[in-house]
Amino acid sequence: MRSTVEKVKLFNSMEIEKATDYYNENRILGQGGQGTVYKGMLTDGSIVAIKKSKMVEGKNFDEKKVKQFINEVIILSQVNHRNVVKLLGCCLEAEVPLLVYEFIPNGTLYNLIHSQNEESPLRWEMRLRIAIEIANAVFYLHSAAFVPIYHYDIKSSNILLDDKYKTKVSDFGTSRSIALEQTHLTTRVQGTFGYMDTEYFRSSQFIEKSDVYSFGVVLVELLTGQKPIPQNNQRK
Repeated sequence: MRSTVEKVKLFNSMEIEKATDYYNENRILGQGGQGTVYKGMLTDGSIVAIKKSKMVEGKNFDEKKVKQFINEVIILSQVNHRNVVKLLGCCLEAEVPLLVYEFIPNGTLYNLIHSQNEESPLRWEMRLRIAIEIANAVFYLHSAAFVPIYHYDIKSSNILLDDKYKTKVSDFGTSRSIALEQTHLTTRVQGTFGYMDTEYFRSSQFIEKSDVYSFGVVLVELLTGQKPIPQNNQRK
């Protein structure tokens, strides 16, 4: 595991500042509980997405966010699949750590489903292909990755779409690697209501099928165009 983490490229803070035009607000791609994502251009001209982690609360570092940052680096450094977002590197010199990903231009599956219009309908063959790609990514994480991985928060807003609308599963801050002989993980309940396995919510035991349950919710969302629960009732 250590050798895979050592392969992650380390960027310096000046590179990141120049890439984001000094964190220009016009470069913001999105904001969430884990931080702000900026569109950046590296010196070689390549376009990337840079996540500035939200780790400071008041004057203190949020230990939970620090652990999620470290966890995401460890998890994604072990992963290599066409339907999982690629981590290019990180920066540890800045005030808060930063993650550098491949740039995925077409937003999230959530936005595609719920913001479509008559001029650009989400065709059935496209829905089917997206469903198959998500299923392939989940199968890879569970059965073909270097170490089996439980994602923990599969939902349509964590599935990105590239320039050809191919899917990229993202957001591995709460994901966990498991030993081959393990059948479950017992944790404090975390995830997103509506997508969360009800048995996991009851028992605090996360199993392989818990990710499959979340995928099933995304599949229904993809097929029906309906939200799992009203947006104002969702929380992480």
